[in-house]
Amino acid sequence: MLVATQASIADYLAAIDRLAPLIAAHRQDFDRDRRLPDAVFNALAEAGLFRLYLPRSLGGPEFSPLDFMAIVEAASALDGSVGWLIGNGGGMSRVGGYLPAGIVQGWFADPLAFVAAATGAIGTAVEAEGGYRVSGRWPFGSGAHHATRFMGLASVKGADGKDGPPLCCYFDKSDVRVDDTWFVSGLRGTGSCDFELRDCFVPVRHTHPLVDFQPTQSGVQYRLPGVSAFAWTISAVPLGIARGALDAFIALAGRKPRLGGAGQLRDSELAQALVGRAEATLRAARALLVEAMTELMEATDAGGSRLIQARISLRVACANGAETAARVVEMIAAAAGSPAIFETGTIERSVRDINAAIKHVAMSPNSYTLAGRVSLGLDPGTWRF
Repeated sequence: MLVATQASIADYLAAIDRLAPLIAAHRQDFDRDRRLPDAVFNALAEAGLFRLYLPRSLGGPEFSPLDFMAIVEAASALDGSVGWLIGNGGGMSRVGGYLPAGIVQGWFADPLAFVAAATGAIGTAVEAEGGYRVSGRWPFGSGAHHATRFMGLASVKGADGKDGPPLCCYFDKSDVRVDDTWFVSGLRGTGSCDFELRDCFVPVRHTHPLVDFQPTQSGVQYRLPGVSAFAWTISAVPLGIARGALDAFIALAGRKPRLGGAGQLRDSELAQALVGRAEATLRAARALLVEAMTELMEATDAGGSRLIQARISLRVACANGAETAARVVEMIAAAAGSPAIFETGTIERSVRDINAAIKHVAMSPNSYTLAGRVSLGLDPGTWRF
């Protein structure tokens, strides 16, 4: 494993490059087994790619949100499922900034530590001495088969009978039942299964609020609004998938004969224009994401209306990035022709993976409605942004 206190982003990007042959050798297993093979998962874990946000004081690299984005993007260009799990697992290592240090140190003493999290449902938490009795079923637990810990949202019912604000509850894998529901077309290697918990005791020290939490570390990545932090963990995946498809097209254009003319596909002005347009649109979408996160980091301590607007702008940037990436992959697949339909090729897999990735609620086009409401002087209409 990389020595976290000395490693740089270049070290982690180099680790991804080194793992490319292993991933290629096992890629057919991704679709067949609908999860990563142990050999691939373990190699990613041992490279430190599931602890990108872990605080330095706990032995992690404590990357900034922008460096985190670059690593997830590079992994997603290599393979969408790999990037998705690095985004989710590496993103959840920020638990080191929410819970007591001793607890997190114990969890991450395991070199294969991975926290599978789901925010698509809210379970119930009943107050008990020293904690809560938690029950629930949560969908889309990416990496569930390899998880050492699970996080599910739950709410505590108040004296008035109403549900309280969502609480992030962390469960040991021995208390969780994983239901293999992951029969899908894209991102098949993520193993994003449902998981269930029934009347399990969760110590209060293994919980924290999703919204009004008190960070235990000073880094901005631990002070970001909770919902925004969740959205950011996978926001770079579509752009990375599109980048991988574009790289595959460029390689293809250098060897595929030009239809109806001499030379290769790359000699066609249509292919040249497509590559130029794809580069421009991807960079623009990425720049908007960087701008939105930069403003969110600056607005986090300012609070007030600036923070609300920054949170909304981030969600719009996530939706725009996803839509842009999907358009680029669609253009590439059309221009590639018949090679884009073969399962052994990157472009075919990119089409399936991008269409799965952009369905995530973090990249929902509803974010445009949210932004429009606020711009028109209306209330946001939801707290989940």
